[in-house]
Amino acid sequence: MTPHGHSYEVTPSKFLSITFYHFVMAHIAVNEQLPGIVGLLHFRPQTAKPLNELAEILLRGESTLTRGEREIIASYVSHQNNCHFCHTVHGAVASHHYGGNLNLIDDIKAGCVSTPLSDKMRALLNIAGKVQQAGKAVLPSDIDAAHNEGATDREIHDTVLIAAAFFMFNRYVDGLGTLAPQPKEAYNDMGRMLAFDGYLVTTPELA
Repeated sequence: MTPHGHSYEVTPSKFLSITFYHFVMAHIAVNEQLPGIVGLLHFRPQTAKPLNELAEILLRGESTLTRGEREIIASYVSHQNNCHFCHTVHGAVASHHYGGNLNLIDDIKAGCVSTPLSDKMRALLNIAGKVQQAGKAVLPSDIDAAHNEGATDREIHDTVLIAAAFFMFNRYVDGLGTLAPQPKEAYNDMGRMLAFDGYLVTTPELA
């Protein structure tokens, strides 16, 4: 039972609406009905727990950045890394923090031109984009710009860590050829679940 009173068991049937759209085989023998990182978490439960705990802390833990803002950073970096699954699922999570309109996913692709973000958040997105290019692409002027818009050292730290962590998550998901349905609507239920009940609910139990 989750904190919001929902009972979640991550089973193949939970993702049938998602996998209907995509039938490409992954590179290894994961459950082909569990898309993206979900199949990998179930393939290797021992690593699922720390990975989900990291996502929970970064995206939902105590922070002066909202959960929606942090999900936008994760989705933006994932798009820059051409990771369709991570970009779309975290865009869907972000959308549920902002009322549930999945068009936010497309706006993140465009650089959030229609999303009313603060100047501070845009400066942090710039830093995240620099991290995606290369760690040393982040310049003192980028940090100064974020500070000038009111960003704290903690917010800059967490932005860089989210961007770096999602570089790992993106390569993990795509490097093993996992399922990545194309339509954004296929990610709606999963986005809602992660937004309201968090990442730990997808951690499989060890046998």
